[in-house]
Amino acid sequence: MTEVTLSDPRETRLMQGLVAQRARNFRAPREMTVTEWADSYRQLSSENSAEAGQWRTSRTPYLADIMDAYTQPAVHRIVVVASSQVGKTEMLLNMLGYSVDVDPGPCMWVTPTNDNAEDFSKRRLAPMIRDTPRLKAKMARSMSRSAHNTILKKRFPGGMLTMTGSNSPANLASVPSRYVFADEIDRWAKDAGGEGNPLDLLEARTLTFYNHKIVQVSTPTTKGASAIDAAFALGTQEYWEARCPHCGEYHFVTFGDIRFKYEETGGDGAEATYHVHDIGYVCPECGCISTEAEMRRTEHRWQAKNPEGIANGCRSFWINAFSSPWTSWTYIITRFLEARDDPEKLKTVYNTLFGQLWEERGEVQSEGELADRREEYDADLPDGVLCLTCGVDTQDNRIEYEVVGHGTFGETWGIERGVIWGRPDAQDTPTDPSVWTRLDAVIDRRWAYKDGKTLRVSLTFVDSGGHYTNEVYRACAERMEKRVFAIKGKGGEGISYVNPPKKQDIASPDGRRRMAWLYTLGVDAGKQKIMSALTVETEGPRYCHFPRDAERGYDVAYFNGLVSERMTMDASGRWRWKKIPGHPRNEPLDCRNYALAAFEALSPDMDALLRARHGVAKERKQATAPQRRMRRRKLSKGVSV
Repeated sequence: MTEVTLSDPRETRLMQGLVAQRARNFRAPREMTVTEWADSYRQLSSENSAEAGQWRTSRTPYLADIMDAYTQPAVHRIVVVASSQVGKTEMLLNMLGYSVDVDPGPCMWVTPTNDNAEDFSKRRLAPMIRDTPRLKAKMARSMSRSAHNTILKKRFPGGMLTMTGSNSPANLASVPSRYVFADEIDRWAKDAGGEGNPLDLLEARTLTFYNHKIVQVSTPTTKGASAIDAAFALGTQEYWEARCPHCGEYHFVTFGDIRFKYEETGGDGAEATYHVHDIGYVCPECGCISTEAEMRRTEHRWQAKNPEGIANGCRSFWINAFSSPWTSWTYIITRFLEARDDPEKLKTVYNTLFGQLWEERGEVQSEGELADRREEYDADLPDGVLCLTCGVDTQDNRIEYEVVGHGTFGETWGIERGVIWGRPDAQDTPTDPSVWTRLDAVIDRRWAYKDGKTLRVSLTFVDSGGHYTNEVYRACAERMEKRVFAIKGKGGEGISYVNPPKKQDIASPDGRRRMAWLYTLGVDAGKQKIMSALTVETEGPRYCHFPRDAERGYDVAYFNGLVSERMTMDASGRWRWKKIPGHPRNEPLDCRNYALAAFEALSPDMDALLRARHGVAKERKQATAPQRRMRRRKLSKGVSV
């Protein structure tokens, strides 16, 4: 809580002592909780609810503890970080209704702007007053000629409700308030007309009320710049956790724990549509998969990560759309798929559905900053790696490669980056293996985890551009059983990242017809993915790991090449990737691009890989009674089942 200092230090000490004394003598005026009040009296309006009529907390059980914290004497601040469609505005209205009907006092409702406040009054507050008899009897209708009953002011016995925007310093600084409802604070003005932080001004107006309540609610925004995240950290840090039906452990359900399959139709100029199916939750503890229905039926609880936060008089809560009764997991995943290639749209999905902070995705870090991020691996393969791909770039006197490890939701690990010197058209000799034979050693290598298990490269993409196209085709055709394929990069907007392969003839001196498969890549789309991922600063989805071990090849020159290009607009108004001065080589960027494209073309079943990594067998569905009887009859007749 922000400390408020009055102009006279002696006055400050006197006021703080008075508030402390009143707090020690405080007793709740009513035994009724907000949940009990809402379940008894609150009516939901048809304009704002698909389930109009009597409020039922049982529909949103996660709101019960939050609402009842409002009547805890020791709690003066409630912080709620929430995605959309979890009922947070209705929760605030329940608290407001309780304050008007049961324990009245001056109230302040603050939205990002004055326009938001007016819209809230007309669209949300007025219907609640109209449809809830106990409030209708106490809060008079808006009358333009009454100074006490307007759109933004509502008088009731024992208090008055003032609604305003965070950018209105006159209202924030002049109206004493026992109850403050701070809605969507991450979208508030940073400074209220030169008067300072809006929340600080509001806190100053609650100083004389020993039993004041401040409720801060918002969807999260950007990590490091989120006011609601900073407020949450000061409280009890409670998460709505679900009990795994298999092992009984409780965990907060996040998008990183959701697995699914989908089919895409359209694209290539048409609007893509997605059919999502086989959705499941993977328990971080046991690795077993549960359906959405099972996770909705299972037990839930609020679990505090910082219970000591109650000493600050603050309880803080975090909830996302995976627990919302109105938002299906299919809807959430579909919105993610539709937004995944657009950082701005993806940010909205992260904030409003995943209920997650958006990581810094601004300017790509410099090569020095990326090099400083390097870390020590405890084995060839860190534990999060589930699949390996390799990207190869060809030059006249060498080939360069990078082996990349892939985890869930775009998290990657650089495994090894190298240069193999030699002409791509050179043949093997007893003393000098060709570049392709030496590349075989990389592709065939068994890369080991700390526990001794190993992985090989699953798919390799080799650039066929340059002066040795035919030699690349031939080398790839000879290694088709190792899943080595040629690619051709194509720049420009609107080109899909990985396009289906086509047969490509190989010129042969003996006249025999040979064939290789050639993939066409939209390399600009790949570069955008890489640059966006490089700006993620917290381990997890889309984060890029790099090893510190010098023998793996991730030196400053590598990072110089990795960030060697940026998007610029040319004279015709088109966006193009161009080399940055001082970054002469872009092979590391190309190799990473081809390795990521190989992973996308491979499209592995990450659920199966995760189970295999942890030795968890896929669960078999329990046979029904008729199926068991049929199986016994077949066995009795000697029929294989």
